[in-house]
Amino acid sequence: MKTFKLISLEIVDNDDLINIPLEHGLIINKEDEHSTWLLEAYSDLSVYDYLKKLEDSDSEIIMQAVITKPENEPAYFQTRITTLKKFSEKLSVLFEGQLRRTRRDYSELLLDSLLQKGFTGNTLLTEFKDKMKSKPRIK
Repeated sequence: MKTFKLISLEIVDNDDLINIPLEHGLIINKEDEHSTWLLEAYSDLSVYDYLKKLEDSDSEIIMQAVITKPENEPAYFQTRITTLKKFSEKLSVLFEGQLRRTRRDYSELLLDSLLQKGFTGNTLLTEFKDKMKSKPRIK
């Protein structure tokens, strides 16, 4: 098994990204025959009702997670909630699933987004370099 720090966690909900505010986060590659990953988040209660609905529906959840360093590209996971615990002021949620391989990497998605916004020439190049450093989320 390999363990990493979870920097940020968002749920892909149709065209929206639902941020799971992290107090602490951990991600574990179980390195088993099913390529299973565990994502554990310790968060505030603001997302409890939303997560409870997802847990009750037992639906698949697509997650976008940044691992180890804020400047890393997000990784995508196909998960389900296995445990949701409510405490007096915080919650703990455990997701289990597999890493999703995407055909397009972050740089391609960013470039496509900037082109759709009308950037061209040197302005496109400058904006692309700036965004590659800051790594804003792309829907």
